[in-house]
Parts: sequence; C-alpha cells; structure tokens
Amino acid sequence: MTSTQPPLHLRDDGRTPFPSEDVTQWRERITAEPYRNYLYSYPHKTAYRDLNPPVPLEPLWREEPAESFFLYMHIPFCGARCGFCNLFTLPDKRAEVHTVYVDALERQARQWAAFTGGKPFARFAIGGGTPSLLAPAQLRRLFMIAEDIMGLDAATASISVETSPETLTEEKLNILKEHTVDRVSMGIQSFVAAESAAIYRPQNPDVVYRALELLKQYDFPILNLDLIYGLPGQTVESWLFSLQQAVNQGPEEIFIYPLYTRHHTIVKPEDIQRQPDIRHECYQAAQLLLTGHGYTQYSMRRFAKETAGTHKPILDYSCQEEGMVGLGCGARSYTRNVHYASRYGVSRKATESIIADYVSAERYDTADYGIMLSLEEQKRRFILKAVLHSEGLKLADYSGRFASSLWRDYPELELLLQSGLGREEDGILRLTPEGLGYSDSIGDWFISGEIRKQMERFVLP
Repeated sequence: MTSTQPPLHLRDDGRTPFPSEDVTQWRERITAEPYRNYLYSYPHKTAYRDLNPPVPLEPLWREEPAESFFLYMHIPFCGARCGFCNLFTLPDKRAEVHTVYVDALERQARQWAAFTGGKPFARFAIGGGTPSLLAPAQLRRLFMIAEDIMGLDAATASISVETSPETLTEEKLNILKEHTVDRVSMGIQSFVAAESAAIYRPQNPDVVYRALELLKQYDFPILNLDLIYGLPGQTVESWLFSLQQAVNQGPEEIFIYPLYTRHHTIVKPEDIQRQPDIRHECYQAAQLLLTGHGYTQYSMRRFAKETAGTHKPILDYSCQEEGMVGLGCGARSYTRNVHYASRYGVSRKATESIIADYVSAERYDTADYGIMLSLEEQKRRFILKAVLHSEGLKLADYSGRFASSLWRDYPELELLLQSGLGREEDGILRLTPEGLGYSDSIGDWFISGEIRKQMERFVLP
C-alpha cells in the first residue's frame, strides 16, 4: 500500500479506517490470488521443530484449561497415494503391518489415559489415511481403545470415521453402527473416471455407486462426501456433473476442496499451470448449486443441510480446537500452549522410517516435536478458527480470553469490513458470502502479518 494520505487515528469504537485506495488495492490482491495456501491449521505443521528439552505430557495436560477434549486417531495407511496428497500416509495394504501399528497405538493410549482421563471427550474421530482399510478386527480394536482405555462415552460424543469406496464392507459398517458412529465421511473427489486417473486414484465410478448404495442401508446420521475441483482435465461442466451426482445421493454434508499441489506431491504445480485455473469459477458454480439444493454454507469448504446432526446429547467443545488428544503416528495434539506430533514426512522412505520409529517405541510420554505457542500465535489461531467459519468471531469472546480489544490488537481486520469481504453484526465479526470464497487468501494474508510493515503511519495508542 502506497497511500500518501496523512496518519489516521482510531475511531471511538476502536476501529482504524483505511484510505479507500488502500482498501481497493488490498481487495484486488486478495481476490486475484484466491488460492495462496490451504490453511488447515495454525500454526502450520511446517513450523514444528524439535522441542529441547522434550515437554513432559502429564503436567501439560493437567494444566490444559479446555473443559472437554477431542480424541483423534490417525491411521496412516492407504491403498494408493493420490496425486495431490501431502498428508502423512503410506500406501500399504498388509494386514500384519496394520496389526503392529494398532498394537503401538494401544500402547500409547494406555500411557496417555493416565493424564488425559480427567475430562470427557466431546468428539472422537478416526482419520488418515484410510481407516476403513483396516481389517474388521483391527477396526473394532480402535473403538475398544477409545472406550475401554481412553474413557470415551459414546453416548455423549460425536463420532466420525473416514472411509473410501473400495474399502467398505457390510462387516465394517456393522462395526461402525454398533459403536454409534454419527458421521461417515467418504472421499470421492470425482465421479469421472478420467479425472480420478489424472490424480493417480484408481477408482471405478461403479465401485463408488455401490459403496454409496451400501451406506444408505445403514442410515448414519451424517453422510459426508468429499469432492475436489481444479483437477487436471476438469471443466466447470464436468465438475458440476460430479457435484450433482453427489447431491443426488442425498448426503447431509458435502465438502468441496480446491486442488492444491506441492513439489513433493505426485501431481506437481507445473502440471496444473499448463491449464487454465478454473478453481474459483468452479467454487462459485458449486456455491450456487448447493445452496439451491438446500445446503447451508458454513465455510469455504463445508456445505450441510440444516438437519445434519445427531440425536445424542453432545458435550460442548471449543470451536478453536484446543484439547485435541491425537493418538497414532502423524496425529497432532493441541493444548493451549503447545502443539505437538510425530515428525512429518511425505516420501515413502521418510514415512516408513517415522512409522517404524513409532511402532518400536516403548514410551510416548513426552512431546519431542512441535511448537510452543506465543501469545501472538494463540491470538491469531483464536481469530482464524472462528472468522473463517460462518459462525464468526464474537468480539466479547476475544476480549474475555485475552483481556484485550480485537481492533486494538489487529486493526488490519478493518480491511475486511471496508472491502465488503467481512461484516460486523451484533458484536460478531464474520466473512460475507463473497468473503468465504476467499478464505484461503484472507487466512494467508492474516497470518503473514505483511500489512504490519506498512502501518507505521497509523497512530495506535
């Protein structure tokens, strides 16, 4: 921003007005680059480093202020690695490998239960990877670990499991039903065989339709389907075909993801750059189609029916996602002050090595790799986890948590309001429907702090 206007002062309500030309330039930059970076979590896992000395977990969790916890189990195995995937997962179908891994997860759980058992779990999720790749006996063990060792009360916790079409069987679905799973999520990505092949995902559409028919027989409270837009060779028309096929299945929830590629993924950024970038056009078309079919938009990625939910009396859990207990290699754990995990890898060699270290370990009672969150990082996380969802950020919640004013701490957020990408109503800051579509670029801008270098002319008492 290069405005030569004189310094500006805080208004009576604490907000700092920006010159209109600055707002215009900022908005143009945000909307010109909608897909700068996928903000999955903050701080990002690339910020994790060796913790020296390692942090003992017992006092860390004893002092965690969250009133309820989120239990997560990570299963880092898939049938094949998709071309866009940079998650911690290993293509390995061997049952004996899975068994040894679950043995280690149970060993870890028995140690962690001693210091995480003081508060109830409001949520339980099994992700990956592909948890439904496990044999029925190992899948059943995961629920035993959660309930009998970690103390999960399935009657008051929301339970979610990730699946893939080719791994579903009646026996596995019976296990999920027996353990009162509330949400089954299936990654489909595309109903077009050629598009699936382009991302190295060997997926026959007939297998997808058969899996969906099987799922319907079990009537889980929430069926979620994942789709990706911007795939190699995809058009807006073929994207809408896949999306309509998903809608026709009547899922309670649909997540739509823009394609992101990295240099360590199979599909490289340069592969995508050879074709026109249609992602934002696909997003806008999806927004119209899904809202037209009765889905409410809750974030850039999540669309759900208002009836989506469970009849269980679910315990409250902070939307800022603290108190996350992550079991398994690749799982991240979040306390208010420390985020930690196993080391991270993408290549087969690196992932195999990290998993080998995990399954051979005898003790799991220290955090060796992660990040100690500064007050600044805690504030940014608190803001981002709320603002990028339709519920928005209650200004009073921020003040109550940090004993400070949001507008005084982050006057740059005024750009959201002046640009029309955000609004403040009844003490809640949230993105507008248009602004939700630019969540990734807004999030990337906010965590970069780039505007701080340009605000010396503002008088901030």
